[in-house]
This record gives sequence, C-alpha cells and structure tokens, in this order.
Amino acid sequence: MRVICVCWLLSLWMNVEAQTLSARGLDAILQDYAYRAFVRPRTGVEYNGVPPLNLSGIQISAMRLRSGSLFTRGVNKFNEFVIPVGVIEEPYVERLVLVYQNLGNWSNEYYPLSGYVYLAPVLGLLAYNAFDLSAKDLPVLEIRASKEPILIEFTQLNKVPDDATSVPKCVSFDLNGVMNLTNVTSGNKCMTYAQGHFSIVVESNGTSPVLVPPPPPQRSHGGKGNGSRGGIIVGSVAGGIALLVLLALLILWVWRFNKRKKMHKMEKAADAGEALHMTTVGNTKAPAATTTRTQPTLETEYIP
Repeated sequence: MRVICVCWLLSLWMNVEAQTLSARGLDAILQDYAYRAFVRPRTGVEYNGVPPLNLSGIQISAMRLRSGSLFTRGVNKFNEFVIPVGVIEEPYVERLVLVYQNLGNWSNEYYPLSGYVYLAPVLGLLAYNAFDLSAKDLPVLEIRASKEPILIEFTQLNKVPDDATSVPKCVSFDLNGVMNLTNVTSGNKCMTYAQGHFSIVVESNGTSPVLVPPPPPQRSHGGKGNGSRGGIIVGSVAGGIALLVLLALLILWVWRFNKRKKMHKMEKAADAGEALHMTTVGNTKAPAATTTRTQPTLETEYIP
C-alpha cells in the first residue's frame, strides 16, 4: 500500500512539473531525450527520440551534420523543414545536431496566444553542438539562412473556425519568446531565416479546437533510431521496476529497524532490574538471597 501511494505521488509530481515547466526548460529536456536516440550515429541520418512519459504526445527527432555540409548542401527534408544551402551557425562548431520538435496538444501549454487559434501544432527547429552526444543543458546555437529561407510545410492543419476574424497567419517564436506574424504561402507553408518555433494561427473569438496529435515516428533511414527507441522503452520499464523494488526494500528495512529498536528497549528494561545472587549447591548453581529478612528464633527464647 505504501509503495502504491509513493508511486502515485511521484506520478502526480511529474505531471505538475510538466505543466509548470518553461518553454526554455522544455527545450533542454527535449534536447537530452533527442540525444539519447543516437546509437552509433551516422551523419545526415534522422533518429527518432522518445520524450519522457509526462510529456507524451510530443514528437522529437535529431540529425547530426557537419557544419560545412550543412552550408554547402543543406537538408532536403527534415520532417516538415526544408533547409536550403547557405545556413551558418554562431558560434561555429565542427559538427552540430538539429533537433526537431512537434509539440502536438502541448502547443497551447507552452506557447499560449490570446485571441488566436492554432491551426497546426507548434514545430521547433533548434541546433546544438554535437561534440558530446551525452551532454545535457547545452546552449542553443544560432543558425541563420544567408541565402534562401528555411521552408516549413505543415502537413497537419485544422479547418479554419467559422468565427475566425482574419486569414491564417504564420507565427514564429524566437528563443526570447518574441512572437512574429507573417503571411502563409501556398495554403500551408511558412518561411523563416532563423531557428525557433513555428505554427499557423488565425484570429478567433471562439474556443480553440483540439489540435491533431502528431503521427507515430516514421522509421529512420539508417534503421537504428527505432532500435534506440525500443532500448529506451525497455530501459524505462526496467527503471520503473527497479524503483518499485528499491521502495519495497526501503519499507522492509524501516520495519525491521523499528522491530529491532523495540527489542533493544525491552532488553534494556530487563537488564535494569535487580539481579539475583547466584550460589553453588552441589554441582549446580541456583539463585539465593543475599540477606535474610527475618532471623529464626528458638521457642525456648520466649519468656512466659
């Protein structure tokens, strides 16, 4: 019963933590879990990551690139992003990792917009140093397209609500949370020259529709992203079982400790009593009183 209560409290704490996490804090967590998808990583191959359970519904993936290759070749297709040639990063690094985010139904939680309705989930494109693929809390690199803009083609679009008061607009959020609105091209495409978070919105006075959750991650071209995902899932389950075992052992240890403590008190109380004097009678020892309470008196000693 105690184990179940502890696990319930841990689950509740994880949900509260997810709801109170800032957008920048979310980026740091997703960077960590995206990097975990790299198992014998190959350059230019997309690896699908698995976010923590308290952020289920978010889709992440990562791709490691050489800076020179990114500048001269770009990336033909990175989920909804098409990255042209001429993209540079600051500060310069030899290798970098592009981290993709699809926030799904968490879009309104981390990027709320009063008076607007999201027609598509918020998508993120952030770059990090690839020097250490086990590093956490890495600073975001500033990437910028020096020639053609980065194209974002949204494949999940909700219908425009009937009470919409404007045409759909592209919305972008930079790393400081500053919002910018631009025109949508070809009905579902947006353009940007820098990294950040992007979506399509429309002004509305009604209730925001529920965003379509992201589809399951597709198989990586290298075939190793799914293996890492399965390894992470197995590791998470094993970690949960190990946590339950540790909690059970902790409760058992506390119970045995309290029992030993009570026994020690009882033994101490028994030792504090008056000890009997032992004497030898024949070949055996027996307790004997050290003093006699009343002395024997002969009958002849009585005076009539």
